[in-house]
Amino acid sequence: MKKALVLCTGNSCRSQIAEGYLKHFANGKAEIYSAGIETHGVNPKAIETMAADGIDISNHTSNNVDEYTNIDFDYVITVCDHAKESCPYFPTKAVKLHCNFPDPAKVKGTEEEVKAEFASVRKMIKSYCENFVNEYLTQ
Repeated sequence: MKKALVLCTGNSCRSQIAEGYLKHFANGKAEIYSAGIETHGVNPKAIETMAADGIDISNHTSNNVDEYTNIDFDYVITVCDHAKESCPYFPTKAVKLHCNFPDPAKVKGTEEEVKAEFASVRKMIKSYCENFVNEYLTQ
């Protein structure tokens, strides 16, 4: 079974959203993990924005990439430039993919503006994840 790791800075928003969608679209055909260079906890707004699209990530945990050094990943997907540049080296033959998504947790504004940014980023990540599963995990 294929194994994919989604990597972000704090494993709180973008990587959590991506993990949720990858699991949803892969539908048991792959093992999906997410991690951060640091751990910031799962952002409640990420949980809320995913619930609005029918996906429950409330049981996700924020994990450090060092926890996964013994897993032989097929794919490592970085979802922010900082993670791509700062990711500690770990031995893997994984195909490395990258897409820099905006960080919705950094948006300032009204509750509605923040919610709209989370929904916008969620939509981008959802599209990326669906395409990734169709391209890499359906063979």
